[in-house]
Amino acid sequence: MQMVTIKYFLPGFLSPLLFIGFFLLPNLLYSQQEETPPSLQPPEQIVEDDDFHQRVESLIEESDEEIDATELIEELELLRQRPLNLNAASADDLRRIFFLNDIQINNLIEHRNRFGNLLSMLELQAIDGFDLETIRQIQPFVTVSEIVERRRFNISDILERGNSQYFLRYQQLFQEQRGFSPIDPEELEANPNARYLGSPYRLYSRYRFSWYNNLSIGVTAEKDPGEEFFRGSQPYGFDFYSAHFYLRDAGRIKSLALGDYQVQFGQGLTLWSGLAFGKSSEAVNVKKNGLGLRPYTSVDENNYMRGAATTVTLGNFEFTGFYSSKGRDANVIEFDTIMQEALVITSLQQTGLHRTPRELENKNAVQETFMGSNITYRRSNFHVGITGYYMELGAEFRRNLSFYNQFDFNDRTNWATGVDYNYIVRNFNIFGEAATSQNGGYAFLNGVMMSLDPRLSMSILHRRFSKDYQSLLSVAFSENTRVVNENGLYLGLNARFSRAWTLNAYADHFSFPWMKFRTYAPSGGYDYLVQLNYRPERRIEMYARYRIKNKPLNSPDENIIRYLDDVKRQNIRLHASYPVSPSFTFRNRVELIFFEHGSKKQTGYLIYQDIGYRSFASPWAITARYAIFDTDGFDARIYAYENDVLYAFSFPFYSDKGHRAYIVARYRVNRNIDLQARLAQTVYTNRNQIGSGLDLIEGNARTEIKAQMRLRF
Repeated sequence: MQMVTIKYFLPGFLSPLLFIGFFLLPNLLYSQQEETPPSLQPPEQIVEDDDFHQRVESLIEESDEEIDATELIEELELLRQRPLNLNAASADDLRRIFFLNDIQINNLIEHRNRFGNLLSMLELQAIDGFDLETIRQIQPFVTVSEIVERRRFNISDILERGNSQYFLRYQQLFQEQRGFSPIDPEELEANPNARYLGSPYRLYSRYRFSWYNNLSIGVTAEKDPGEEFFRGSQPYGFDFYSAHFYLRDAGRIKSLALGDYQVQFGQGLTLWSGLAFGKSSEAVNVKKNGLGLRPYTSVDENNYMRGAATTVTLGNFEFTGFYSSKGRDANVIEFDTIMQEALVITSLQQTGLHRTPRELENKNAVQETFMGSNITYRRSNFHVGITGYYMELGAEFRRNLSFYNQFDFNDRTNWATGVDYNYIVRNFNIFGEAATSQNGGYAFLNGVMMSLDPRLSMSILHRRFSKDYQSLLSVAFSENTRVVNENGLYLGLNARFSRAWTLNAYADHFSFPWMKFRTYAPSGGYDYLVQLNYRPERRIEMYARYRIKNKPLNSPDENIIRYLDDVKRQNIRLHASYPVSPSFTFRNRVELIFFEHGSKKQTGYLIYQDIGYRSFASPWAITARYAIFDTDGFDARIYAYENDVLYAFSFPFYSDKGHRAYIVARYRVNRNIDLQARLAQTVYTNRNQIGSGLDLIEGNARTEIKAQMRLRF
């Protein structure tokens, strides 16, 4: 009864309570606190900084799918260890700092060319687009020096200045899931897929050697819960291995990748593998910066290339060629027992899980081959590129087609080609891409980012994707998860009223000219977001957000002729982060959700309190959270970013009724060794089962532990 009372009376007293808690209390607590100078921040501050967490959360919360942001954090961690010299960094170097846009980068380079090297970080304030807030954000990753370090590709220098890191992570649930529970041998013999073959823990191991951003060599391995380890189907240990060799800026060789790598060009219409983001509260930053070839360091077992690739520069031209061939998980319906190869598949798998005999049958079931190239012409603040690739599967692809997906890729081979461009004139960045696929489908995306005033920025983006565009390696700005069957117009705005107050907002109108899954007619919708940020001091930040999204689906009543019904989801969020002492930081959040699908309505809320402890004088860093949640069902779920051990990510949704708590502790043994651990538990008050199928837990609690060791040498 207590939680029901909270749920229905919370909105009634919300206004005065939140005014005190979110706006008055942080200022009172901070009024007598001294700000720690940036130079005295703990070495690992960047991966635990509140502002950094908010940026990561804003980028990944749009997706309902699990996102591995390892490469994002790892790139910034490498920059923190080896800051970029602003007097020598190229545009490509500066794009590694993901929250700098091309207008800022271009203005910095033009200022450098016109007035010479910077004398200090404070000189950045004279450059358009670099206010004090931006300078503070990039400070951990950059430096200003008159001395330009010359790097020589020789073994002695690489060994002397290179860095090695080794990670070992263990993760397991305390509660027993059905897939690991005892079973009668006769029942298991009759149904071998009734239990998982392996142990219930996840194991992750990774080694990486890096020399500045010019050389990277690494090996990554992972075993998922339920997969065997050094026995049975996995006699060589881990279920997944990945290795890479990556060289950058060695004479005319701009980049060379051997082993596992990623390819990213243009705006993602033609070819983009790896991590990519779409809409977020960073409303103006809608442009992708294709970095060409990148080393692969994640554990997604499908979305990467395996083979060789290189980019060579000749004057203003860059030539890239790549080849990839690897096994891909697929659902096989016809198999050649003599040749031991798949003949016909119905789908390409994405999970990377191989825990049962049935899942093992799908592992690397079909050979996937890509080959392609890119030619880019660069001159000052303009570039244009042409990208093309050819793909072939080692088996016939026969989807289970229906009306809504009849235009999806359903062949053995495919190709796609596209043209992308980017032009910066004054404070306008115009960009776009056009692509076409083998069957004649097309995709267009064009946009402009504008810095109209030091206090006002805008972006406009238009996209048009035909219902039959086919490219398995497209990840572009869109409402759909795939680049297909969509028209849309997006407007983003960032307004800085003063040093403390900032407004971010966007409006996105989209339509789907053809049917979709659970949408049996052409449809359209909208997505609006408004977020007001208040930062009176460096370590205090508060924001209020309202978001409404309407994306129609079939009517919920299956007993009548299905028609489209509005599906509205509204979110209201209040968030505050503030210090109570030099070592302790509090974070508070209240989020309400209102879901409506025809006559079906669900509401819910999430409230959490975070406490963070970090001190330069102490080897310990601790973050803890306690959250309570109450929603009417899955449709009213609420996502929230959680702290985790380094390079691991947790972005769960809160649904039903209950409470959740976690604690993350890090102990730095010395500058080369640190240990991290995380304990998290969710307790539901309205259910006595969690999960389904072989993941089912009999009980109302789910407890997980992670332990990680990092060695640096």
